[in-house]
Amino acid sequence: MKEKKSIPLIIAMLIGVAYAIYSLWYWMAGGAAAQAGADSAAQLGGAMAAAIVMPHVMVELIAAVFNVLGVVFGKPAFALTAGILYAVAMVLFPMYFMFVIVEMVLCFVAFAQMRKARRASSGQ
Repeated sequence: MKEKKSIPLIIAMLIGVAYAIYSLWYWMAGGAAAQAGADSAAQLGGAMAAAIVMPHVMVELIAAVFNVLGVVFGKPAFALTAGILYAVAMVLFPMYFMFVIVEMVLCFVAFAQMRKARRASSGQ
C-alpha cells in the first residue's frame, strides 16, 4: 500500500525551497553582495551583512534539503530533522524568524502526523 504524502510537509517544502532560492539570490548574486557601483564603504557593509547572515542561509538550505527528502521518501525522521534545522536557522538570525517559523511548525506537524499514520498502519 502506497503511503499518502503529507500536505503540511509539502507546503513547508514549497515555502522553504522558495525562501532558499530567494536567500541565495539576494545574498550571493543580486542583492547586498553585488554592489559593483557602490563605494568601498558600501561594499564593505554589504559583505559584512552577507557574512553575518550566511550561517542562517546555509542552515536553512540544509533544512530545505531535508524537507525535500521527507516529501520524497516519506520518512518522519527527515521531517523532524528539517523542523529542527529550521528552528536552528531561526536562532542564528532572529531578525528573519518570520521566514522560517511557518516551515518549522509545518514540519513538526507533519512529523506528528506521519508517526501517527505509521503507528496506525503497523497496528501498534
